[in-house]
Amino acid sequence: MATESYPAGPTLPTVGIQLVHMPPVVRDLVLLLARVAFGLVFFAHGWQKLFTNGVDGTAAFFDQAGVPAARVSAWVAALVELIGGAALVLGVAVPVVGVLLALDMLGAYLFVHAGNGLFVEKNGYELVLTLGAAGLLLAAVGPGRYSLDHVLFGHQRAAATPSSPVRA
Repeated sequence: MATESYPAGPTLPTVGIQLVHMPPVVRDLVLLLARVAFGLVFFAHGWQKLFTNGVDGTAAFFDQAGVPAARVSAWVAALVELIGGAALVLGVAVPVVGVLLALDMLGAYLFVHAGNGLFVEKNGYELVLTLGAAGLLLAAVGPGRYSLDHVLFGHQRAAATPSSPVRA
């Protein structure tokens, strides 16, 4: 049985560790799993804001937390999380959705969690920090090959993206 060999990546000069590139199929599978996991969490929170607590309940909480324009903010947060979560699962518009979800989590941090420390058991910011960072990471790396974006637009984006890094 032949094994594939992947080229070594750059060497980290300070520690002498050579990085190994991940095979593309593994990278895309990891992106799919991460998108689905984070997408489900966001979708569930959007569903909660819209249907479990209702927009009125969410707006009342937002008002109590000092969120400006609480009713509008409740609608925006609920829709960004619900639609954004579904978009992550499907792999649609991931760079835009990732940024919107990160901004949503920034608002949650600033208005609800900032003064409570890190840990979620004390209403801290660990969950919103993790979800916001995941949104930014997915915005930066994109949806991967196993996504609707790739199915619908993959050939066009691949042609527009340089295959090797651009050197200044």
